Amino acid sequence: MAEVIFNKLEKVYSNGFKAVHNIDLTIKDGEFMVIVGPSGCAKSTTLRMLAGLETISGGEVRIGERVVNNLAPKSRGIAMVFQNYALYPHMTVRENLAFGLKLSKMPKKEIEKQVNEAAKILELDELLDRLPRQLSGGQAQRVAVGRAIVKKPDVFLFDEPLSNLDAKLRASMRIRISDLHKQLKQSGKPATTVYVTHDQTEAMTMGDRICVMKLGHIMQVDTPDNLYHYPKNMFVAGFIGAPEMNIKKSKLIEKDGKMYITIGSNVLALNEQKTEKVAAYKDQDVFFGIRPEFVNISDQPFESSSATGEIVRVENMGHEFFVYLKIDNYELTCRISSDEAKPILAQGINRSVYFKFDMDKCHIFDSKTEENLSI
Repeated sequence: MAEVIFNKLEKVYSNGFKAVHNIDLTIKDGEFMVIVGPSGCAKSTTLRMLAGLETISGGEVRIGERVVNNLAPKSRGIAMVFQNYALYPHMTVRENLAFGLKLSKMPKKEIEKQVNEAAKILELDELLDRLPRQLSGGQAQRVAVGRAIVKKPDVFLFDEPLSNLDAKLRASMRIRISDLHKQLKQSGKPATTVYVTHDQTEAMTMGDRICVMKLGHIMQVDTPDNLYHYPKNMFVAGFIGAPEMNIKKSKLIEKDGKMYITIGSNVLALNEQKTEKVAAYKDQDVFFGIRPEFVNISDQPFESSSATGEIVRVENMGHEFFVYLKIDNYELTCRISSDEAKPILAQGINRSVYFKFDMDKCHIFDSKTEENLSI
């Protein structure tokens, strides 16, 4: 096992471009940490500095007790799985799995034992004599993971390993990799795992914790549940969740000792807890955020709200519907179960309906810093 620590880690290229900005991150022994963010946020650059494939401009990387800034990749106790599999095309699956062990001068019997163990875990037993060109994408990716397993590293590194697979295979491989991590933990041989992806579904379903990055900065590090329900800023709120959070420019106003938020021409009351947190921002512009599942619609007025919007578009996802409302000059997304949506949608779209927010679940963001004021 090995704890991984980034201490003021920095990457500056020769042209002066600063890709990674003094980031601090501690990944616990045996933890599955997912680093997620949009393209260009430097998540892969960060992983490659940990792997020793990219030079470090400032700060330090620790694996266990060692500072590894100047160590070669092979001396860091890591195994890396790449996006493009990187299998040797002229070698069989068995030879691909064994190659790194042969280079380390491991005895033949031990190599055979570890290759067979990895093949069993990843259900590669019947594929051991095939060449990479005879494998499907999912099988080739399993071989790439197997090649990492046989090394029994302190740290597994995954760089967008599933992005070349179709949706069904991605879902299957997500489960395999997560199960592999749990199996190693249960067997008493846990390995710290750092997994880079731009896919927030992978992040939310696989990670013990998630590190959200933007333009070389860490936005938030937390559990999937906390990231979803308590985002620290507007970027995390908008990036995590599908469909994404409704975020609209609004204004806080005070009336009769209570705080209200304007949503277009609608004025909605905040609860007591959120009022206390945002009271200092009265009469200021802010951003209002609420997730689509906390927006209810009806053909009849709600007791606590008479806000209205026009249905302009509907997406049928099978078990649920995404309903898009036009409120003044912007759209609002509602996420509604099929049973609730069908009676409303049976009357057609391009018509007015009533909507209500679960105001206990809303978020208020500072218009300048974009920090979440309501948590």
